[in-house]
Amino acid sequence: MPVENPENDHPGHSLDQLNQALSSGMFVHVRNMLQKMAASDIALILESSPPDARQVLWQLIDQEHIGDILDELSEELKDPLIRGMSPERVAKATASMDTDDLAYVLRSLPDAVYKQVLQSMTEQNRQRVEQALSYPDETAGSLMNTDTVTLRPDVNIDVVLRYLRQRGNLPDTTDTLYVVDKKDKVLGGVRLADLLTCAPNTTIRNIMDPDIESIPVSMSDSEVAKKFERNDWVSAPVVDNDGKLLGRITIDDVVDVIREDAEHSMMGMAGMDDDEDTFGPVLKSTLRRSLWLSINLFAALLASSVSNMFEGTIEQFATIAVLMTIVPSMGGVAGNQTLALVIRGIALGHIGQSNARWLIGKELSIGFLNGLMWSILVFIAVFVWKDDIPLAGLIGGAMLINMTIAGLAGASIPLILKRLKIDPALAGGMVLATVTDIVGLFAFLGLATIYLMH
Repeated sequence: MPVENPENDHPGHSLDQLNQALSSGMFVHVRNMLQKMAASDIALILESSPPDARQVLWQLIDQEHIGDILDELSEELKDPLIRGMSPERVAKATASMDTDDLAYVLRSLPDAVYKQVLQSMTEQNRQRVEQALSYPDETAGSLMNTDTVTLRPDVNIDVVLRYLRQRGNLPDTTDTLYVVDKKDKVLGGVRLADLLTCAPNTTIRNIMDPDIESIPVSMSDSEVAKKFERNDWVSAPVVDNDGKLLGRITIDDVVDVIREDAEHSMMGMAGMDDDEDTFGPVLKSTLRRSLWLSINLFAALLASSVSNMFEGTIEQFATIAVLMTIVPSMGGVAGNQTLALVIRGIALGHIGQSNARWLIGKELSIGFLNGLMWSILVFIAVFVWKDDIPLAGLIGGAMLINMTIAGLAGASIPLILKRLKIDPALAGGMVLATVTDIVGLFAFLGLATIYLMH
């Protein structure tokens, strides 16, 4: 099967070609194609393949590329592939990984396999990974790479350049070399650009930036990501409580954190795990989704119980049954707009105790104004449609009430959930939908009952 320069093909085209070759039993051709592809493209193809094809592709990948590919895979796919490998094979595949990526892989292994992998490693690799594993997950310590180049302040640029030439290479994404004292405390940083452009006899002390900001090893990864975003960093040093240099965090690790947080928020809105495998097994995917579906069913039954309370009203006024879904629907949309805004503000660190009350007041006002505007419009629409001023008035009044409450709920629910240490992205949408459904139905049917009583 002729292939035109597969290494430059779009991964989607490569996936089609690989599937055709696999279905034809052309395994040698598939292996040759995989050898010419980048690790990131192979990872994308593995994630885009059904389980059976995925296993075959995994067996055809060269052993020397497995570590790079594992580094690119999602957790949901990475974990089962690693568990299916022998400890010796895992140790060999991960030997060239950065410390942070290696620690991430080993954290997902069962204890027995994890210990076997450590025993299969060289002493140097074992020490660096044990140090990385000593830091809690989702902290700067778990993100950092210990491969750093340090300088002393009293040497000159010529000495540093000769040392770098002898070293032969620099760690990936190196833009700054860190200046430390004899106790490895960070004194500042020197940009590579300054090393190349300043006079060779200039000392490091004269060109270093003493105000370089360090990241505490215990800082959460989300806070690290915010600092990188605000300061446009490419890398940053990580220090312990005494200011001693432990390693560095680079922008590629931060991009992974930002992407994972975005996926978590997006999938959480649907009540799903952010590591959900698109081509995962049917039974496993079904069981994962059932939890939130069952909670949603309970919430829907709770809202239905409100309708049941006003069953007599609905029986007396058939038109109400036609119009009763409008109010909860408008409240749900308005509330979700506020909810999304507040969740984003929490994620970006814009919202705290000092401004939360002002924000709630703002969203309550917006909810009232939106409710007033749309209640007038729906009043006119229902009056023209049904020629019934009291009916138009009660649906308009219910709309005003529900959209005002929706604005209040959309702003306060994520703040309350955050205080309760519940992820707002995961539970906020369901709680809001329950509130707007119940309030909307209660307001509409309650006003309708009052109308019928008179």
